[in-house]
Amino acid sequence: MPQEIYDQTYAEQNDSTSQWKILVNVVRQLRKQCPWDSEQTHASLRHLLIEEAYETVEALDGGDMQELCTELGDLLLQIILHSVIAEESKHFDLAGVITAVIEKMIRRHPHVFDDLEVSSVEEVLQNWESLKAKERKGESVLNGVPNHMPALLSAYRIQEKVASTGFDFPDQESTWAKVEEEIQEFKSAGLKDERESEFGDLLFALVNYARKNQINPEDALRGTNHRFRTRFEYVEANVDDMEAAGLEELDRYWEASKNQ
Repeated sequence: MPQEIYDQTYAEQNDSTSQWKILVNVVRQLRKQCPWDSEQTHASLRHLLIEEAYETVEALDGGDMQELCTELGDLLLQIILHSVIAEESKHFDLAGVITAVIEKMIRRHPHVFDDLEVSSVEEVLQNWESLKAKERKGESVLNGVPNHMPALLSAYRIQEKVASTGFDFPDQESTWAKVEEEIQEFKSAGLKDERESEFGDLLFALVNYARKNQINPEDALRGTNHRFRTRFEYVEANVDDMEAAGLEELDRYWEASKNQ
């Protein structure tokens, strides 16, 4: 590891280092003395790790920095819990987790910590994927996409991965042509299973078109969901009886909600 990394980050003991040690010791004590914490396993904590990650994203989207600070702390707690549990079984410890990510970041940023020259973000990303492929030693590039990732984001990451190998549409026009092809195939589908399959293909093609336009579809849809919820809640707040109101009245309040 370059000496300057140690000089800048680890040489001086500061407040954050002290707080870090306190937090780790708190978790270790909880594992020994708290009935709930002591019985947790990697498996039992899985859903909490996912929930905390989503709550952190929600805080990011809301722009509330204090809430973000809180949620990052909750997410950090999950990481330390998993590390301490692994430490108890002697599989690895927190120091190993930190060392591994430090080494990975330095190894995958030769344009920062070595003499490789890059001229764009695209080159950085291409080099990142190339280095990952070498580390995986012949494994499929898709092995880096978790099976439990949300489907929309998974499609996006799959397409990014295969594009790094050169398996990609040449331009936006050809990508949109694929979308139009999938629309027609969906319209022509008959049985439910076939319609579901074709609809999935259409979504996949739309995700690919979004990628070609530097749009993350997960972020885009999350934004649309948020706008819809806000507008619908405005309609609910202004209509006394949703079921009795006609569609024309509901639509009038819906349009009004866009100006709020």
